[in-house]
Amino acid sequence: MNFEGKLAAFQGIKTPFFYYDMELLQATIDEVKACIKDTNFHVHYAMKANVNEPLLKQIKKNGFGADCVSGNEIKRALSVGFLPEDIVFAGVGKSDEEIAYALDQDIFAFNCESLQEIEVINEFAKERKQIAKVALRLNPNVDPETHQYITTGLSENKFGISLDDLDAIFDQFPKWKHIRIEGIHFHIGSQVTKLEKYIELCERVNDLVLHFDDKGIKLTYINLGGGLGIDYENPEKNPIAPFKEYFGNVKKHLKVSPEMSIHFELGRSIVGQCGSLITKVLYTKDGASTNFLIVDGGMTELIRPALYQAHHKIISFAETNLEKKYDVVGPICETSDFFGKGITMNYSNRGDLIAILSAGAYAQVMASNYNLRDRAESVYSDQLT
Repeated sequence: MNFEGKLAAFQGIKTPFFYYDMELLQATIDEVKACIKDTNFHVHYAMKANVNEPLLKQIKKNGFGADCVSGNEIKRALSVGFLPEDIVFAGVGKSDEEIAYALDQDIFAFNCESLQEIEVINEFAKERKQIAKVALRLNPNVDPETHQYITTGLSENKFGISLDDLDAIFDQFPKWKHIRIEGIHFHIGSQVTKLEKYIELCERVNDLVLHFDDKGIKLTYINLGGGLGIDYENPEKNPIAPFKEYFGNVKKHLKVSPEMSIHFELGRSIVGQCGSLITKVLYTKDGASTNFLIVDGGMTELIRPALYQAHHKIISFAETNLEKKYDVVGPICETSDFFGKGITMNYSNRGDLIAILSAGAYAQVMASNYNLRDRAESVYSDQLT
């Protein structure tokens, strides 16, 4: 995240606000494109990470598809120019209205998470005299060793079809006249930093593809999901996720037919580092054991520390060589409303600006107006003079 020359421009903007470094976003996209060049890899941006239109338009312009988990995300994707054939509809609880809308838009595929969901899609497709393309989301029981709330690939998670239930689903295939099984889909979790977990996933997928072949089902694509983590500890040192190793592991360990296309659903790793929450110090309060910086941004703008006990690097724009240890807390009437505790940073005073880094994913998109607060605005680097 590059703030050079931006502080003067920030002074006239109402805080808190989200600042997006569009140059870093493009550099990240360029790295992904370089890694998948001359392969059969296709990236669908996971819109749940951030749905701001300027980001989406830049992602779409660079040739990525869209991974959506709601009907409104599909609408947003279409409104910014994603083509229906580049849209995948995932999600464990698709409503009837959302399924009908997605079929009417003739999207690329549904990622299906249960036998009953397949049956519902089959019925809606039958009404429309369509054939719905689906991928079975399978639960590979791979532990991503991430936070328990963002683990999705274990047998106790609500996501996906258990491998134990596969044969029962195979038995139902002949009766689904308006469903075409095109692929299989996986997503083991989010903020995965142990990249060997994707090797384990590839090995599991290799076995499953053979199992489908044995059943006479020829798959045309594999969707490996996303979940690649970013460096929240040292975002300035590592502003771009380790895409080379991530895609390299798949190239080396996924053993499928070269005619089969491989799909990915990357979200956080594309937009996470390009966004920061800029907030202002309202008050300082020194105590016997704790010094507080009370800022005007809170869990209404960035809920991750309260929800996931997530760490974000925090920096002060205060111009001083002095340092002090602070708990950086927000104004919301909740004890969990803090961004970091025991943070050593520049000595700060009322009115100083603070940046909470790595806030491009799962921040603004999860914001609320709890305490009847105003929504934070968005500021983009290419719009600042």
